[in-house]
Amino acid sequence: MMNTEFLAPIRALCVEYGMLQREKLVLLALSGGRDSMALLSALMQLRKIFGFSLCAAHFNHKLRGEESQRDAAFVKEYCDTHHIPIYLGEGDVRAEALRTQRGIEETARNLRYAFLEDVAAQCGAHQIATAHHADDNLETLLLHLVRGSGLRGLTGIPPVRGNLIRPLLTTPRAAIDLYVKENGIPFVEDSSNQDSSLARNRLRQAVIPVLQELNPNLPQLSATAMRTLRQDEAYLEAQAATLFRKAKRAEDGLVIEVSVLSSAPRALGSRVVRRMLEEIEAPMPSWVHLNGILAIASGSDPAASLHLPGGVLVQRVYGDLLIAWDFANEPLPPLEPVVVAREGETIYGTWKLFCRSVIAPSELQQDGMHAYLSLAKLGTPCYLRARQTGDELALSGRRKKSLKKLMIEEKIPRRLRERIPVLADDNGLLAVAGLGANRSLLAKPGEESIEITWIPRETGNGKET
Repeated sequence: MMNTEFLAPIRALCVEYGMLQREKLVLLALSGGRDSMALLSALMQLRKIFGFSLCAAHFNHKLRGEESQRDAAFVKEYCDTHHIPIYLGEGDVRAEALRTQRGIEETARNLRYAFLEDVAAQCGAHQIATAHHADDNLETLLLHLVRGSGLRGLTGIPPVRGNLIRPLLTTPRAAIDLYVKENGIPFVEDSSNQDSSLARNRLRQAVIPVLQELNPNLPQLSATAMRTLRQDEAYLEAQAATLFRKAKRAEDGLVIEVSVLSSAPRALGSRVVRRMLEEIEAPMPSWVHLNGILAIASGSDPAASLHLPGGVLVQRVYGDLLIAWDFANEPLPPLEPVVVAREGETIYGTWKLFCRSVIAPSELQQDGMHAYLSLAKLGTPCYLRARQTGDELALSGRRKKSLKKLMIEEKIPRRLRERIPVLADDNGLLAVAGLGANRSLLAKPGEESIEITWIPRETGNGKET
């Protein structure tokens, strides 16, 4: 029987943000815990109203031994019983965290979302639903607050981001608990939720109960507050976008009239500066540097300048403000594309790519310099080229990102970015030297593959050519 009281806010949020579209497939991230099982129950009822199809995916992080195996078995049995297609995946989070030198929580999240995106692409899901609820959003707000976040961080978890949807985001944990209890919905307990060493758990166990003594409706009220802040942030970004259009291309950066920045409220001026830095692919500086840039724009010194970390120069030239890379950091021009030899080596600038046809081994050692690509998935010919606008890379254990953003995150010097070889075919990007291969193209053990190895070349004088 349909529980209208529980479903009403979920249905309203889905209508408002265009979730659960008719004749589309929704993939639910199903951990087997209380929240995701409640969402599964809700979606099974709402699909009759919205007209969408439903499937689920479960990722085993291998962090809790037999308990993790129990969770996977539980969701499979439940979904099989209720005729919900279920996709199972797993990954060694501890090993991956050690390899990448990242935290356990961050690595688990990256592997999980990478798996969900792969499954969505495999089964044709239009949206991926997660069971984040109002209390999760409150915890996120508090975490960002104690870290000194600006307005964007205080907007919390967005209801929709790309193909991710969160139908429970305005539903408090107490309502989920009651719904599960009254409807006898089975679920599994995650013992890591009691680990007080995790910041989110400490908030949940020690801080939020105190705040709810002051106001029991805190999760709902904070959700309303974050919605208002999201609207404010969207408005400020739209206004900043209008001002940013007044910036013009310079030879090695962007220039804007100082009056545009000095006459604008600081909330807009800082956003315009951020957009200018993003446009030239510069690292994002601290608030101290952002304030310094605005001070130059509003100051009286017509020749003031500021050097930012990473090789960016901010310079006042009378009535203009120039944000550009130092001349010494001027990027090297891209090289001409070259066709790749399927057997042997191919030279591209200061790099060599060695290829050979092999059967992918049972233990695949794959990283930024070495990978096995599925022969069946490769087009002909393959070639090496410079990066192009629109290039995207979905690395193992990480979410798909633009190559531009990945290079910035990996702190690849701007001067060298056009010389980093990209392996591609007519269907798109396959792999990038030093970063890795597109995970959807990686071979499975025992599969016919092309083994690729990137090798930096010696250039005689030790310099880029």
